[in-house]
This record gives sequence, C-alpha cells and structure tokens, in this order.
Amino acid sequence: MPLAAAITGTRRTGHRELTWFSDLFGTYLGPWATGGAHFYIGGAKGIDSLTLLWLAGNSMSRITVVVPGTVSQQPAEARQAIERCRDRIAEIVELGALELRTPAFHARNRYMVDRAQIALGFPLEGPEGTSGTWQTLNYAASQGKPRLIVPV
Repeated sequence: MPLAAAITGTRRTGHRELTWFSDLFGTYLGPWATGGAHFYIGGAKGIDSLTLLWLAGNSMSRITVVVPGTVSQQPAEARQAIERCRDRIAEIVELGALELRTPAFHARNRYMVDRAQIALGFPLEGPEGTSGTWQTLNYAASQGKPRLIVPV
C-alpha cells in the first residue's frame, strides 16, 4: 500500500526563491513522490500551493486537496494553483465551513492527518509556535504518527 502523507506549512514563502523550494521539495518529497504516495494538501497559499504545483509537475502521485470551506473561498494564489493542477488532482474535498476561522482550519488539518500515515511539515524557521503548521504537526504526534519537519 502506498504511503499517505499530509503536507502542512507556512503561508509566508516570499523570503525564498522558487528554485530554493523546488530543490527542497525534490529532496524531501521526491523519494515518496516517485514511490506513488498519496498526498493530502491544504488548499491555501504558500507551502500548500507550492507543494501542489511541484507534485503535479514532478510526480504521478495521487493528490487530494482539502479546503476548510470551498475552493472559491481560498486566496487567489491558491485558487490559481488548484486550477492549474486540476488534471493532476485526484480529489478536492470541500469541508463546507461557513466561517473560515481557526476551528475550520484545525478541522481541515485533522482531516488530512487522520487519513495520513505521516505528516510532512514545512514551518517557518525559528522556535516552535502556535501556527497552523505546528498545530497540525503536534496533532500528528498526538495520534502517534511520525513527522518530518523541514524548517523554511
């Protein structure tokens, strides 16, 4: 059975060049992407959109995009990435939250981790904080699931 992985990460990615992220994903996602893994990705901007674009262009892995409400509620950058990769996305899960607030994002994160065997996290460099990325990684740990944490 192929590995199922939940990807989580910062929305703030402007401090690095796109080629830096491409190299990073080649190193840390590449080994699983070539093995036919199933990736669960949140439909936000930043790491979510960048990993979606990288996986769609560099693997044949199954991709599921999970959004807390609907795709139309996502930021423009995220909607554009989803549309650009539409033919490579196996499934889009819209959880239907009426308000896009912290509880809705936590529900999305739990949905992804609950279906994954590992959480792959790309938090902003620095100490562990209270961001959604760390909430997701800590939830995975509380479920006894391994985490790969790659600071960006």
